[in-house]
Amino acid sequence: MQSKINAFFKPSSSLSTSKSLDLFPPIITNHSEVTITYNRRPRNSISETNIGSICESTKEDGSESEKQLCRSSGKGLSKKRSYAQLHLEMGQSDFLLHSCKICGCKYAPGDEEDEKVHKKFHKDYTHGIPFKGWKNERRVQLPLRDGQHIILVADDDPPAWRNKVKEMVKMMEIELGDDWILRDRCKVYLYVSSQRIAGCLVAEPIERAYRIVTSSCTSSHSSNNKQIIPKSTTLQFGGVSFSREVARTVTGKSCVPPERNDNGIILSEKEAVPAVCGIRAIWVTPSNRRKHIASHLLDATRKTFCDDRILECWQLAFSQPTTAGKALLSNYTGIGSFLVYTTSVCK
Repeated sequence: MQSKINAFFKPSSSLSTSKSLDLFPPIITNHSEVTITYNRRPRNSISETNIGSICESTKEDGSESEKQLCRSSGKGLSKKRSYAQLHLEMGQSDFLLHSCKICGCKYAPGDEEDEKVHKKFHKDYTHGIPFKGWKNERRVQLPLRDGQHIILVADDDPPAWRNKVKEMVKMMEIELGDDWILRDRCKVYLYVSSQRIAGCLVAEPIERAYRIVTSSCTSSHSSNNKQIIPKSTTLQFGGVSFSREVARTVTGKSCVPPERNDNGIILSEKEAVPAVCGIRAIWVTPSNRRKHIASHLLDATRKTFCDDRILECWQLAFSQPTTAGKALLSNYTGIGSFLVYTTSVCK
């Protein structure tokens, strides 16, 4: 039974041959046989040559997706990306910016470029901004050490000179305050040491000033004239009582009682006196202090501010000085008193 069924489904050899010949007739040619082989391309990889040909063909009529493929291909595909974390937040108050306690510059710790900028600014603030000198600069003749000199810059000097002055004034404003140091008709004295500006003094012409005496010089006189007259005042709140005493000051024969301001300065005279030179600001870099640089700047100002004469120490007037400024002026004048003027009303 099995053999009969197999014989029924098996085609005859003569029939299959004839049909195959009808369907695929033989082709006779004189050419040699050509063999074409293909290599499988690696998955998700595009060679540089193929990318180059694709980019050239898509410059004009390529689709947006093909152009995007060209832009994202090349060296960027094989470049490794770095995901370094520069900051670690642990609840610190200065997470983003850190403020330097010396120069006041704010920078991001861990940022290489930020730290480089802070390092340069910190050096310029503590040691002075770099200065290589000018041609035909105006030097003040004073007996100073080698490599040190004082330069005078007037209001009508070249712009390059005045720009250097503005750069120095910005350093001064960090400690002395903004937008009041430099103004018209000012003469600026720059103390140069080792090719850096270590100190600066800004002077201006004035017409009047007021004579003052520091509190250290007048404390003995004021204590003799001061009498405390107790006046008891008692306030009772339940079982707690508060008492107060009022101190009165009895002056002597002085017609104008002395007045003290918040900086510890006692005004001894309310009438203005004639003045010529006003010192708006004087500043020395932190690393060059205690080296008599401020005194040399004051000497240069007294010598060259007026063309026809040399001013005396007591003829210099100053804007409201700080505590360090009062100590400097008392030591410089040697008499414990000096002139002050108000920069906002001077002409």
